[in-house]
Amino acid sequence: MNISTDIEKNKLHFDAIFCTERNFDLKKRELSFAGKSAVLYMIDGFLRSDVLERILAEFTFLKEGDADSEKEFLEHHIPFGGVETESDDNMIVTAVLSGRTALMVDGFSSAFIFELRNYPQRDNAEPDRDKVMRGSRDGFTETMLFNAALIRRRIRDRDLSIEYQNIGTVSRTDIALCYLSTKVDGAMLKDVREKIRCSKIEALTMNQEDLANVINGKQRWNPFPKYKFTERPDVAAAQIMKGDLIVLIDNTPTAMIMPSTIFDIAEDANDYYFPPLTGAYLRITRLLTMLVTLFVTPVWMLALEYPEYVPEAFRFVLVTENQNIPIIWQLLILEFVIDGLKLSSLNTPGMLSSTFSIIAGIIVSDFAVQSGWFASETMLYMAFVAMANYSQPGYELGYAIKFMRMFMLIGTAIFGIFGFAAGILLTLYLILTTKIHGKKGYFSPIIPFSPKGIVQLLFRLK
Repeated sequence: MNISTDIEKNKLHFDAIFCTERNFDLKKRELSFAGKSAVLYMIDGFLRSDVLERILAEFTFLKEGDADSEKEFLEHHIPFGGVETESDDNMIVTAVLSGRTALMVDGFSSAFIFELRNYPQRDNAEPDRDKVMRGSRDGFTETMLFNAALIRRRIRDRDLSIEYQNIGTVSRTDIALCYLSTKVDGAMLKDVREKIRCSKIEALTMNQEDLANVINGKQRWNPFPKYKFTERPDVAAAQIMKGDLIVLIDNTPTAMIMPSTIFDIAEDANDYYFPPLTGAYLRITRLLTMLVTLFVTPVWMLALEYPEYVPEAFRFVLVTENQNIPIIWQLLILEFVIDGLKLSSLNTPGMLSSTFSIIAGIIVSDFAVQSGWFASETMLYMAFVAMANYSQPGYELGYAIKFMRMFMLIGTAIFGIFGFAAGILLTLYLILTTKIHGKKGYFSPIIPFSPKGIVQLLFRLK
């Protein structure tokens, strides 16, 4: 519904919506200039009051007849660039609740919306998860406008588009789609844009996870992630230059990257900040570590199930002593214990973290072996798995590998070689059936096979 030209009707209408008497931070300011009555609606916590004062100071010099038409008033008497007109009352309400300032003048059929937002934000320090040895030390924050500026700073090209949308029938969360119009997959962009526009979700309570459900539907049983996430503006800018689509969400410092293959998710910024040979070595090491993390304990379990087939040179891996607890239970217990220790460390105060690490290391390692709960070989392999899991920059990918490893362990313990093979087939099935946006497959460039793509995957080409 469009607003009225009668300022008194507009006051009654918007006072009932904003409840300014009840909401202490939602301010209403009545004005009078050039012989006309006016009213301002704004949220105090988001307001750049110094800029608003300068704008209002200009209004005091207006005389009757200076504000007879909206066009003349906008072009000649508003000394501010970030202003637009809006006549729809729902859009005005959304603008005010988003932090912008609305000015309504008697006799005008549109409101003037000022971009005077100044969101509270923390320092754009380097993310803890995405640290690099070299490169920039800035990171995204929870303010979408600031994050978009960090990308603009790195890509000064006319083809860079940062398209605004909002989602959530209640929250009206701001979203920005960032892409190069000459490189992005048009079909993928159109599909993502349409799904966001047609979404009926009330709010993005869990930020990217809710948005991923909007775009792809709920993913209940496949643990492999479909998106790469980053808090680094340099990584986001690099992906945009490759033709990917970046989604920024207000109130979260993490950007979504699509499309993302499993190898994209396993990629790290350090691969590009070192010389090509060093970067290639780090990348190959990370991929091999991912494979070893997946197979080390299931292959060891398979060797214990079939000791007669183990070559003489590798018989040292066999456990010769009788165990109080079966090996399979030792491995599964340690899988859960390691995650329990991770969760405990997240909630441990910083001043106690070193003490916690010492206590956990002593109890879980030395005493656990001496008491007969665990074999020393089990502790060794699980310690390697726990440490190697941190080589993956993608947190979700690390847990996907963990779940597949546990399935292979259980299958091998129950069905032997057939359970081990079933675990491998299930892992391949889940990887190959993971659908992502765009023309690339999730297992690209291996399936579909591309020799040039594999070379680019392993080595940084010019």
